[in-house]
Amino acid sequence: QVQLVESGGGLVQAGGSLRLSCAASGRIFRITAMGWYRQAPGKQRELVAQVTSGSSTDYADSVKGRFTISRDNAKNAVYLQMNSLKPEDTAVYYCNAGGLLYGLTGFDSWGQGTQVTVSS
Repeated sequence: QVQLVESGGGLVQAGGSLRLSCAASGRIFRITAMGWYRQAPGKQRELVAQVTSGSSTDYADSVKGRFTISRDNAKNAVYLQMNSLKPEDTAVYYCNAGGLLYGLTGFDSWGQGTQVTVSS
């Protein structure tokens, strides 16, 4: 019922930058939080960064000072600016959004994932 479309992944050298984008569509009444998770091969999916409707943010310790999450409430979109990328940032990055649909049914949706590869 809620679709998340991600873009912006790719291959970059260590120290480089990438910007991920994610747009949500559907019968969305309100999005309470949007965020980015990542999953590297052989590892569990982990939270990278999250932003609430009130613009409160939370970051994984490993990305603090390098990544910045931002949100455009009017577009139901979330962005992740990734600077000073490291090889250990290599993973599939997933967009996540949670909130309410019209009719006040809750939702928690995931994007299809976008590959980020950082070469050393």
